[in-house]
Amino acid sequence: MNGMLGKKLGMTQIYLDDGTAVPVTVVQAGPCLVVQRKTVERDGYDAVQLGLVEERPPRRVAKPLAGHFRKAGVAGLRRLAEFGLDPGDEPQPGDQVKASIFSPDDYVDVAGTSKGKGFQGVVKRHGFRGGRATHGSMFHRAPGSIGASAFPSRVFPGTRLGGRMGGERVTAKNLKVVKVDEEANLLYLRGAVPGSADGYLAIRRAKRG
Repeated sequence: MNGMLGKKLGMTQIYLDDGTAVPVTVVQAGPCLVVQRKTVERDGYDAVQLGLVEERPPRRVAKPLAGHFRKAGVAGLRRLAEFGLDPGDEPQPGDQVKASIFSPDDYVDVAGTSKGKGFQGVVKRHGFRGGRATHGSMFHRAPGSIGASAFPSRVFPGTRLGGRMGGERVTAKNLKVVKVDEEANLLYLRGAVPGSADGYLAIRRAKRG
């Protein structure tokens, strides 16, 4: 299995055998249930649809989804996602996928929704330097010129300006799996992952590790 769904719990640090402190993000990886098996003959591609099992199942499930879950023989699930398969894998609907599919020293790509920052200016949003802060300057955190007035008399699309920041789909690549707790389905990933605590994540084996 190339990946699974999970939930970000928070950050801490753990100590390696040589005493080095390593910052890690603790991720509740699964357990997940196989909801559907996609095949080349029927769907045009090879993949598996997984659903994340949570402590609180959804109270209401739409009728089309309820039939989808009933066909797979699983209870209602909030989060579904598709993942690729390794050669030889033949999971069936109802099979369980746990954090044990990963091992220490594996590398993974983690996708999630970044924290929303609201409307921000160019200094915070794009890293502009800004103007001088003293000697009567009236140009502190302004973007400066955004285009000539005579020609082309407009602002080009893609010009870096203030606007809504965060709340986007972000992928952190090549994160090292430092530790795997198979009993509690926990992954300890070196570094930070996108989003806030309790945010949903998609964890996949790194494509370019």
